Amino acid sequence: MVQTLRRRDFLKGSAAFVGAAAAGFTCVEVAGAAPVEVPVVDKLTMWVLIDSSHDLFFRPTEVNGVSVRPAPRPKDFRQILHNQWGLSLFLQSVRANETRSTMLDFGYSPEALLNNIDITGVDPGRLDALIVSHGHYDHFGGLLGFLNRYRPALPADIKLYAGGEDNFCHRVQATGTQGQFTDFGVLDRRELASQKVTTVLCETPTVIAGHVFTTGKIKRTSVERVLPNTLVEFAMKDGLGCDASHYAPAELQGKIVPDEHLHEHATCFHLTDRGLVVISSCGHVGIVNSVRQAQEVSGVQKVHAIVGGFHLGPAPADYLTQVVAEIAKLEPDVVIPMHCSGNNFIQAARQQMPDKLLVPTTGAQISFGA
Repeated sequence: MVQTLRRRDFLKGSAAFVGAAAAGFTCVEVAGAAPVEVPVVDKLTMWVLIDSSHDLFFRPTEVNGVSVRPAPRPKDFRQILHNQWGLSLFLQSVRANETRSTMLDFGYSPEALLNNIDITGVDPGRLDALIVSHGHYDHFGGLLGFLNRYRPALPADIKLYAGGEDNFCHRVQATGTQGQFTDFGVLDRRELASQKVTTVLCETPTVIAGHVFTTGKIKRTSVERVLPNTLVEFAMKDGLGCDASHYAPAELQGKIVPDEHLHEHATCFHLTDRGLVVISSCGHVGIVNSVRQAQEVSGVQKVHAIVGGFHLGPAPADYLTQVVAEIAKLEPDVVIPMHCSGNNFIQAARQQMPDKLLVPTTGAQISFGA
């Protein structure tokens, strides 16, 4: 489902790669624009490698066919799961006798990620693909450290699937002083190329490892809006950053503007007899928009589970109530909030759909279709 473009087509089809080629990024592909045939899997197991909190007293539970159990206790009492602002998920899917493993996002720091991999016991050597949801540091900060540790164990042709050129833009955060910002990092493709990791830009829906599909660019059709978060700089400087011509009008190139997360994408599975599992790592573009996009891409209307960060922590009360009501209209079997969803979302969901809420913890193992 992924094609490497010939130079002539590449220059015609994506201005982003002009900048990439000039900077020496040789390990780059573009996902094909043809409609995808969404695969079906029998089971999905998700390990929460990084999230914001760990409950030592968490007990196994089940909600509408989705079961969750806590992380194993470390063998060494001096070792403990690390929590941080960020998200990382290890995903293992099964179809008949075929198993595929993918890793979605990498948390804020490699120290926490590597520690939690050791405790949960997941095996990076089984990975078939890597996915990054969007260009925020709390989702890619652990990536390079992860590669430094595990690259020899990964397939020689391992690929990182990103939503688009926007993932590589430099991001900053506002301060109390107009015109002054604090740095929020940038994902460096030169480092990925040095690790012989091919980057695939999935601006259109893409099938990954034969089991997973991504939504591509998410249409914004619901009542949702992008809540204030970071600012983004559409510029390439000394080989670092993103190609502004791919996104911004000429007058905006190189300027710092509010971040609209143009190519944040969701990661999805179609589960046999159950429907869609839609994983929104942060949901800046709207969790309802993300699910609708997955439905449109797959042709499957039944939603089994909505999982991940919904970025409703900073939402005003009236807006939050409205969005939760829209989520309920999607009729998911289970809703599993993580990361930036917010305690306010959990409280609202308990009021509007208490029989569908499952709140996990760092290190938890979540099973779908088991």
